[in-house]
Amino acid sequence: MTASMTRVEQQKSINTTKPRAVSRSARVGVFAPASPAEEERVQRGLAELRSLGFSPLDSFVREPQAYFSASREERLKHFLSLLQDPQIDALIALRGGYGSNYMLEAVWSLSSLDRKCILGYSDITSLQILLWQKFHWAGFYGPMVAAGFDAGANAAKGYDRGSLEAALFGAENGWKVGLGGETMAPGFAEGIVLGGCLTLVETSLGTPWELDTMGCILLLEDRGMKPWQIDRALMHLIQAGKLCGVRGVVLGEFPDCDPPVAGSPDARAVCERILKPLGVPVVYGAAVGHTPRPMLTIPLGIRAKLTADAAGSLEFLETAVTT
Repeated sequence: MTASMTRVEQQKSINTTKPRAVSRSARVGVFAPASPAEEERVQRGLAELRSLGFSPLDSFVREPQAYFSASREERLKHFLSLLQDPQIDALIALRGGYGSNYMLEAVWSLSSLDRKCILGYSDITSLQILLWQKFHWAGFYGPMVAAGFDAGANAAKGYDRGSLEAALFGAENGWKVGLGGETMAPGFAEGIVLGGCLTLVETSLGTPWELDTMGCILLLEDRGMKPWQIDRALMHLIQAGKLCGVRGVVLGEFPDCDPPVAGSPDARAVCERILKPLGVPVVYGAAVGHTPRPMLTIPLGIRAKLTADAAGSLEFLETAVTT
């Protein structure tokens, strides 16, 4: 990259670091960087992973401390050990909640890491953003052991099996995912898909790993926010310049975000008022992240074409993994 290149041109020249494709007999490590999970849900999720042919290793420390699954040191040590273990093919997060941010400075200080698929959503967004900004790692925004896999394939609050397998196993170029949303602003856009949980995208601002959104298709979703909190977060991104140069936007369903006062704007109305004037394609209500529907797995860090028409779709123009 040269100094004379624009940021959009620089993004086009990025070499995404892709992990090796996951096999159906892969040994996957379960890591718990954030909050603890109920053991019953953990066991259901592990059983589902086994039904897919995976061999899950649940060696994470089960010593909850307040709202953390374990101490910061234990969480970081276990995460790094899974990355460095040649017998582990991929990492799947236990659940979200809160706590991944305590690991970020230590991971940011590393000069290299063994590339592996890392699957998760919600609080895992902060880790996915850092790995993209530091190493240009492709990430996978999708189900977790006790938040998706525990409910089963193609089930309510479960996961979409087709998109999971296409992302991790390595579908051919040009594979498409129906978003199951609605078009808020029609059109077509092409760019690298980035983003994740709105709260965590916002809290990357001002850090060394602040997400560079220029020229991307931005994925934003969350849950449990009041409409005015969604408003504030989106306005913060605008005022920080993070929506300037975005090619398109994919929004989740924002469940549990009902207005506190009857008749006041809901989440959809807030998003439409703030994002429609950007003049880029916008799809609202996609089955991503916090969704009561089977959760899609969306690769982050690879190029895709967004079609904002009817329910919307993403056509990925390259694979997210290497063979």
